[in-house]
Amino acid sequence: MMEKKEETCSLNSPLISPNREENKAEIIIEEVKKQLWLSGPLITVNLLHFCIQLISVMFVGHLGELSLSGASMATSFATVTGFSLLMGMASALDTLCGQSYGAKQYHMLGIHMQRGMFILLLVSIPLAFALANTCRILIFVGQDPEISAQAGVYAGYMIPCLFGYALLQCYVRFLQTQNIVFPMMVSSAMTALMHFLVCWVLVFKVGLGNKGAAIATSISCWINLTFLVLYVKYSGKCERTWTGFSKEALHDILNFIRLAIPSAIMVCLEVWSFELVVLLSGLLPNPKLETSVLSICLNTGSLVSMISSGLSSAVSTRVSNELGADNPQAARLAVKVALVLAASQGILIGAIMILVRNIWGSAYSTEKEVVDYVALMMPILAVSNFIGGLQVVLSGTARGCGWQKIGAYVNLGSYYLVGIPSAVLLAFVLHAGGKGLWVGMVCALFVQGFSLLIITVRTNWEQEAKRASERVYDAAIPVTIVS
Repeated sequence: MMEKKEETCSLNSPLISPNREENKAEIIIEEVKKQLWLSGPLITVNLLHFCIQLISVMFVGHLGELSLSGASMATSFATVTGFSLLMGMASALDTLCGQSYGAKQYHMLGIHMQRGMFILLLVSIPLAFALANTCRILIFVGQDPEISAQAGVYAGYMIPCLFGYALLQCYVRFLQTQNIVFPMMVSSAMTALMHFLVCWVLVFKVGLGNKGAAIATSISCWINLTFLVLYVKYSGKCERTWTGFSKEALHDILNFIRLAIPSAIMVCLEVWSFELVVLLSGLLPNPKLETSVLSICLNTGSLVSMISSGLSSAVSTRVSNELGADNPQAARLAVKVALVLAASQGILIGAIMILVRNIWGSAYSTEKEVVDYVALMMPILAVSNFIGGLQVVLSGTARGCGWQKIGAYVNLGSYYLVGIPSAVLLAFVLHAGGKGLWVGMVCALFVQGFSLLIITVRTNWEQEAKRASERVYDAAIPVTIVS
């Protein structure tokens, strides 16, 4: 860390002015390598986590249309009411653990993680009650009773997954902020392979049907968590950051909550807005077609966003580490590099999406009407992926700096004052249909990304490094081991 700081400072030194450009290029290349080294495994981890849910739904799909509809609705309901909230709250650890690691306050990473585990487990209790009442809630909001009943059964068996996911997210952040990403990739790969086998056994061999798929999802989540717990305990890589359970984790909980709540709001506002767009598509003149196509677009967008999400996690780690280490210019460079990488992948992925637009819909449906509609939507989806990739990286910067409260306000304005009203105007007033709904969300992404970009450009990085130092050392405490 000290070497890096000296290199950064050396750019301003008159003694090396003849080699200034060469040294600057070396530092940029080094930063690119660090971010690719981080983001590559993290992208893989995201894709493998996505595959676990996909495998479960695929197995249920072989049981019939009703079972598939119920499992899909239960998965969507669980994401909106539970998993997105837990993921958002856990992202507070991106700031706390990342900056503590950069400041070499290694023992605080374990304290922050335990604090996060305690709070997220408490939050999971009311969320579990919501999942247990999935059927009643869906019927109350006007969903089909038969599908709601199937969704209620599926969601009920996913309750253990909720608690496992809460702990898993804390361990993922704990390792990620230490730049330990390859073990997570191996763990996720092993879990995904085992999940396929567990699903097959429980769904078909044991004959549990859609309940078996939900149970398999819960089992796989706990298997993944067990792998990471064992790695942290026995690998030796975390001996400085994990010093055992400590009662100090129960102190200063309010400060964690003050960061966790806006973190959760920041994530949930975005997730909920896209789910709301799919619900709005059911009010269009041809609801079956519009809902099918919008669901395909949302699924495709979620898949390709795994790349930018990996870059977001990487820049969050790099920024928080460098600010914690009092290297403000290195943090600033990390943001610039991440934006260039995000723009590059956005152009590449966008070009691929446009090239395959005429055949992509056939992967989801044999109906010509659906395939043709998806082909019309793909260029819009490519644009949204490009803009979304930039804003996701800027959101990662916000987490690294601890700007979650600002991010929550930005997301509220972008999605609910611009995005949703624009989508409604275009779809229902100007009769642009599903295309109008998605263009409205592109407007939200643009406003969100532009707002975060202005905030980032105007940032005083020296001041951010000072704030990070205050946050780290105000939280620093002596450790009391209890087990």
